[in-house]
Amino acid sequence: MAQLLTKSSMPIVKWVAEVLGWLMNGIYFVISKIGLPNVGIAIIIFTIILLMAMMPMQIKQQRFSKLQAIMQPELQKIQAKYKGKKDQVSQQKMMDETNAVYAKYGVSATGSCVQLLIQMPVLFALYQVIYKIPGYITIIGNKIADIANDSSFVSIFSQFVKDTNNANLTRNFSSGETKNVIDAVYGLTTKQWNSLLEKSAGQSFETSLTGIHDYVKRATNFLGLSISDSPMEIIKNAWSDKTGLWVLLIIAAIAFPVLAWFTQWLNYKLMPQPAQQNNGNDASNTMNSTMQSMNTVMPVMSAFFCLTLPVGVGIYWIMSAVIRSIQQYAINRKLDQETPEDIIKAAQEKMNAKRAKQGLPPQKITNQAHTSTRTFEAEEQKKVQQAAARAEKNKKAMEESTAYYNQNARPGSIASKANMVKAFDERNNNKGKKK
Repeated sequence: MAQLLTKSSMPIVKWVAEVLGWLMNGIYFVISKIGLPNVGIAIIIFTIILLMAMMPMQIKQQRFSKLQAIMQPELQKIQAKYKGKKDQVSQQKMMDETNAVYAKYGVSATGSCVQLLIQMPVLFALYQVIYKIPGYITIIGNKIADIANDSSFVSIFSQFVKDTNNANLTRNFSSGETKNVIDAVYGLTTKQWNSLLEKSAGQSFETSLTGIHDYVKRATNFLGLSISDSPMEIIKNAWSDKTGLWVLLIIAAIAFPVLAWFTQWLNYKLMPQPAQQNNGNDASNTMNSTMQSMNTVMPVMSAFFCLTLPVGVGIYWIMSAVIRSIQQYAINRKLDQETPEDIIKAAQEKMNAKRAKQGLPPQKITNQAHTSTRTFEAEEQKKVQQAAARAEKNKKAMEESTAYYNQNARPGSIASKANMVKAFDERNNNKGKKK
């Protein structure tokens, strides 16, 4: 039945989700064999393996960020040079000079974008796998399928969904197809399970449903909380019932959004922060301000999401932040031991290797960059010198023209009178200097 279950249908993401789902299924199968069939534990192991696999990409991203900080003064100088110049020639020259700087440091201007494009489908696929657990973990999907194929249960369950009038339950159910029934049964909250078991009392499928409930409850229980419930639901239900260990349930539920906020805050604190530069660059200042706002707002948003979304998502969210913080600490220590020259050299060597595969001489990477930069600077210097020469030439021509006109002025004309005044002033000035 597992192949009939709901899986991601998003383009590209669905293929990535298939791979991640295979990993999640394998993890759950192994922990089930050792007597720990628990989705929460599977999510934790799954998160650790995935983020460890993505660590080289994270290191590459951090190195790229360091190189960007080194290149920033040169890039800002180019931007200032062409500020306000919107013509095609200036824009092309600005692009060429920018590319020359990137080439000089042995990196690609699109390097960071490519890494983000790789990571985005992975992140989307992660949520798809966690939301659609029965579709990817075959043991759980097949277990629930045993009752989802029972027509008498489907009839009663369909009515139960209508009577409950819950948006999430209705969305999961959507129709009477087997896969939708499985999705809806797996997504039942603790309160909904209790209500469904009451309605199923005396029915032919009661024993089967009770067995499935016991298995799903064990598989989805994490620290006393159902991973299908949201912390908000757990707090509300515990407060209204006030039975058993309701105080501990509330504390555990509150711990999820609090831990989400703290771990995200810690993660941002460990991330390399861009240098604050008061250079009058509006774009740079706006980016710095945006980054500061994100560092404050995102942890708060994480807490809100973990309060309202299922605990299973919260487990992934918190664990991923914890692991990223540990990774970031290790990466910071590693990169702190590397000088800017080491990072530049490593980037240039990597670029050299790529050029060698293309049949290009490795030496041309840095030489070409230096040559390009010098060429652009020489062109600008030449333009300044030419402008100064033109100004001097125009000044000289004006003086010669004026002198010729004055010397050949008609007696009695305004020019001749002006010459008389000029000669008188010059004689007086000379007398003053002699005294």
